[in-house]
Amino acid sequence: MMEPGECCEGVQLGELLKGVTSLALAGNTLVDGVIGMVTCDSREVLPGSLFVAIKGYCDDGSRFINSAIERGAAAVICEEFPSILISSCLYIKVSDARKALAEAARIFYGNASDRLLIIGVTGTNGKTTTAKLITAMLNACSIPAGYIGTNLCRIGDIAIALDRTTPEAHGLHALFSKMVNAGCRAVVMEVSSHALVLQRVFGLRFHAALFTNLTQEHLDFHHSMQEYASAKQQLFDQLSPEGFAVFNSDDSYAAQMADRVARDKIYCCTLQHEAPPFFSSGRIFEATVLESTLASSSVDLHFPDAQMTMQVGLPGRFNVMNVLEAAAIGTGMGLAPEAICRSLSAVSAVEGRMERVGESCEGWCAFVDYAHTPDALFKALETLSALKPEGSRLVVVFGCGGNRDRIKRPEMGRIASEMADEVIITSDNPRNEEPEWILDEIERGITGDHYMRISDRAEAIKRAVQMLKKGDVLLVAGKGHEKYQEIAGRKHFFSDQEFIKKYMQENISGYSEKESVCR
Repeated sequence: MMEPGECCEGVQLGELLKGVTSLALAGNTLVDGVIGMVTCDSREVLPGSLFVAIKGYCDDGSRFINSAIERGAAAVICEEFPSILISSCLYIKVSDARKALAEAARIFYGNASDRLLIIGVTGTNGKTTTAKLITAMLNACSIPAGYIGTNLCRIGDIAIALDRTTPEAHGLHALFSKMVNAGCRAVVMEVSSHALVLQRVFGLRFHAALFTNLTQEHLDFHHSMQEYASAKQQLFDQLSPEGFAVFNSDDSYAAQMADRVARDKIYCCTLQHEAPPFFSSGRIFEATVLESTLASSSVDLHFPDAQMTMQVGLPGRFNVMNVLEAAAIGTGMGLAPEAICRSLSAVSAVEGRMERVGESCEGWCAFVDYAHTPDALFKALETLSALKPEGSRLVVVFGCGGNRDRIKRPEMGRIASEMADEVIITSDNPRNEEPEWILDEIERGITGDHYMRISDRAEAIKRAVQMLKKGDVLLVAGKGHEKYQEIAGRKHFFSDQEFIKKYMQENISGYSEKESVCR
C-alpha cells in the first residue's frame, strides 16, 4: 500500500477544518501549520500529521492519541476529549470520527474524487469479475479508468497491494489522487458492506452504482440478511444527481436495492427475459446463452435499442450476467453497443474467478475460483457439472475461512457433497481457529461417503490431482486470487494455481516414465 501522504505536499490545518463537521476545539487552538499527513493509524504518524481516532474491530483509536502526539501529530480528531490534554496539540471533537476522516482526507488530497467518474460495484458474489470487466471495457474505449477492489488497486500498468476490498477513507482518497495524476477519468471500485457501514466511502458521489446479488455472507458482522441488505442499499443513496444505477433484477433483493432510486435512473439486467414489475419502467438489458463450453459462452445481448451476438471468454451463466451488467454500465457511460461487445469479448480470464489452470495431456482440466459462499460454490459446481464431458467426474477441493460466518460451513459441505462426485474438504484461511474444528463443522452438512478430509491444503490439492482421469474436472475453491494462507495469525505464501501446476507436472512426469511419452 502507498504511503498515505505520498501524493500531497501538505494542506493548511485551517483549510482542513473548514471541511470537517466539528463540535468543539480544545488544546492549542491557535495552531495553523501545514498538515503533511492524514491517518487513523498512530504507527504511521509523522511530525505535522492529523491523527483521527476511530474505533476499529479490535481496538479504539482513542487509546493511541498520546502515542500519536508523541510521534509528532499536530492535531487530533476524536469523539471525546481525553481527560488530560497536551498543550502543543489541537484536539477536534466530532460526532462521528469515521465521517470526519473521510471529510479531512477528501480535502487533504485536493478533492480528487470530484474529478473522477466513480463507478461502485456491490453485492455478495461477482463484484471482482464485473468490476474488472468494466475497467477493461472503459480503458479499451478511451476512458482511462483505475480499479480498486479485492486486495488490489490498478492504475494503468501499476499494481498496488491493498489490505482490504475497500480501503479506509484516507487510503481511498490517496488512491484517487494518484489516479487523477496518472490521467484517469474514471475509477471502478468494489464497495463492500463493511465499507458502507464503517463510512469508508462517506461523502463520495457515485456516477454509477451496480448491484450484482445478495446471498449469505458476513453474518458474523451484520447478524441478519436484512441488516446485510440494508448496508448494501446505502450505496444507492450516494448516486450523483446525473448518475444511474444497474441492478441484477433476477435477484430477490434487487427491488429493495432500487427502492430509493428514481425510476428514470434504473437499468435492469435479466437472463430470464421477464423483468419483475418493479423494473418494468426501467431500461432493460437481456442476455440469451446460445452455447456454452468450459472455456467460453456464445451470447445474444439485447440492449434497449440494439441486439448483438458476442463470445464471452468466461464459462457459466453467472459470468454472462457479469458481462450483461458491464454492458449496462457501458451504455450508461455513453458507449456504443458495438464498442461494448468488442471490448468485453477481449477479456478471456479474471485471476481466481473460474480461472482455468494449466493444461493436462491426460485430458482433464482444473479451475480455481474464489467461491467462498454457499451460493458461489453452488454456481461454480453447477456450471462445471453441466459442461463436463458425459461420464466424467467433478472433483472439488474447498474449505471455509476461520473467524468468519460459521453458519455457512455445513451448508457448503451439503452443496459440495450433493453436486460433486468427489469432495476433499481442507483448510482455507483458518486464521486463529483450529483447522480440524472448521472441518468438523463442514463435515456436519456432508451427505454420503464420497469425501475425504485433509487439513493440509497442499496435500489436499495433490491428492485431488492424483485421482483425476481423462475428462474429469477439478475445482479448487475458496481462495481464488489469494497468494497466501493465514494460519494462527500469520500469512504464509500459498497459491492454488502454483500447487495445481506443480502436481500436474509431477503427474505428467510419472505418466511419461510409464508410457514413454505423453500424447
